[in-house]
Amino acid sequence: MGREVLLLTNRDRPDAAAAADEVRFLISRRGHLVAEADAGLTATTADGGGADLIVVLGGDGTLLSEARRYASLGLPMLGVNFGKLGFLAEFDLESLRRQADALFGGATLATREQSLLRTQVIPTPDIPASRRGDAATLPGEALNECVITAGPPYKLVSIRLSIDGHPGPTLGGDGMIVSTPTGSTAYNLSAGGPILAPDVNAFAITPIAAHSLAFRPIVVPSTSRIELTLLRTNHDDDQGTTLVIDGQMQARLYRGDRVLLTSSNRSVRFVRNPEGNYWSTLIGKLNWAAAPRLRAE
Repeated sequence: MGREVLLLTNRDRPDAAAAADEVRFLISRRGHLVAEADAGLTATTADGGGADLIVVLGGDGTLLSEARRYASLGLPMLGVNFGKLGFLAEFDLESLRRQADALFGGATLATREQSLLRTQVIPTPDIPASRRGDAATLPGEALNECVITAGPPYKLVSIRLSIDGHPGPTLGGDGMIVSTPTGSTAYNLSAGGPILAPDVNAFAITPIAAHSLAFRPIVVPSTSRIELTLLRTNHDDDQGTTLVIDGQMQARLYRGDRVLLTSSNRSVRFVRNPEGNYWSTLIGKLNWAAAPRLRAE
C-alpha cells in the first residue's frame, strides 16, 4: 500500500516549481497525493490533509519553516533540495527519482528526530507593551538556533548566562547563539561553535565575538534550562538588540529582558537519504577537515 503524501512547494524557487509536475508523477506511481500547498515562511500550524509523509520542494530555509509549521502532526518530512547547500534537505531530484518507488511505495523510511528548542521572552516591566508589539513575548520554537544579536548602533552588549538556575559568566560581545544539533552546522559553526552529531541530545551555547579570550563555547544537555539576561542592549530608532529564531522570526529585546530556552515537547522527523550519511555530508558540503591545497611537484 502506497503512502499518503502532502506536497509543499516553494514557488519562489523556479526550479522547485518546475519540478513539481514530475514529483507529483513520482508520488502517484506508487503512492497517493492527498494534498498540496505552497510553502511559506509562516510558523503557524497547518492541516496535513490525512497524509503520512510530507515532501518539501525548496531549500534548507523552506524545510526549516515548514518543519516548525507542521511539527504538531508528527509526520516525517522529506526535503528535496532546490537551494544552495542542501544540508537539511538531503535529497535532490535525481536521488528522488532513483528511490521514488521505495519512498512512496511503503518501504520503511530511515528517519532522524530532532526536538525543537523552545524560546520565551520574559519582559522587563520597565518597557511598556505598546513599544514591543504582541509577538515579542510569545513563545517560539527553533529547529536550528536562537540568536541574540547586538543590532544597531552595533555597540557591545552584555548578557548574563545561567544554566538550571546556577549563575554563569557574563558575555560582553556581539551576542549569543544557542543551537540544536541540527543547527550546529549553521550560524553556530560560523561563530566558532562545536559540531554536534544529530543523535546527541544537547545544545551548544556559543558567544559571538566575545570581548574575552576565556569565554569559550559550551555544550549542555538538552534537559537544561538556559536563561539569558540582557544587562546592556542597543537602541536605534525602531531597531536594536534582537532575538532571532532560525533566521526567520524576530523579537526586539530591551535591557532587563530575560530569554528562557528549554527543549520543546515537540519534535521533527526528517527522512534520511540512505545513499549518503551525515559524515559524508560534512566532508562533501562543508569541506570538513579538508586538506590544504599543495603545489604539485
